[in-house]
Amino acid sequence: MMNKRTFLKRSATLALGASLSPLFLQSCQEEGPKKEGEPQKEEATGGLAEFVLPALPYAADALLPHIDTETMNIHHGKHHAGYVKKLNAALADNPLQKEANNLEDLLGRLEDKEEHTALRNNGGGHYNHSLFWTNMSPEGGGTPEGEFGQALAQAFGSFENFAKEFKAAAASRFGSGWAWLAVNAKKELYICSTPNQDNPLMVKIVEQAGQPILGLDVWEHAYYLNYQNQRKAYINSFFNIINWSAVSQNWSNIVK
Repeated sequence: MMNKRTFLKRSATLALGASLSPLFLQSCQEEGPKKEGEPQKEEATGGLAEFVLPALPYAADALLPHIDTETMNIHHGKHHAGYVKKLNAALADNPLQKEANNLEDLLGRLEDKEEHTALRNNGGGHYNHSLFWTNMSPEGGGTPEGEFGQALAQAFGSFENFAKEFKAAAASRFGSGWAWLAVNAKKELYICSTPNQDNPLMVKIVEQAGQPILGLDVWEHAYYLNYQNQRKAYINSFFNIINWSAVSQNWSNIVK
């Protein structure tokens, strides 16, 4: 029999399932242009197609001085690429490959059990990083405006209060993980953090299910070359490059 918590989580899955931008999902999964002489992969026969590493939306040095070029190259070209490769391997001959409609749907089906560990770590890693790159911009920073800016101030009392709470969630995450600004099934903004590569889409795993619209990676590989053990300095610097236009669009896709 379904208990109340399971019912609420499944309801959240249905309510949030269609909210992610189709272009974002497309960037996570579709193949880019083929290089000359590269063999064509066969068409998928159903379920999930092979996931691919999305290109960065800016040059690797574009976020200087807040994120250094070497960190960006390693983070995107090694860490994120590794999650994509391992995700595809974990999906091979897995029933979820045929059952899930997209990456978001896949994450919503995962449970806290051993046979889902590889999908949880690598599917989460792929989703989280794909969102993370779009959450930043060389023209970012400042304070969000318009309807989203108003909604953010209303939810947290002020932008300054939001920034304080978000930074605290990121700084207090023990070990590796993420800080999130997300939208719950009631279309309310909230802040949370998750360990490792978990995220609020994993409704059968996390305590606070929702749709992430802004994420900050606080794994050491995201900042250690430039900031060493000064995580708070990295968090503060992140606020200079937040792409509020993209975050606002993510929010709008859910609430409107």
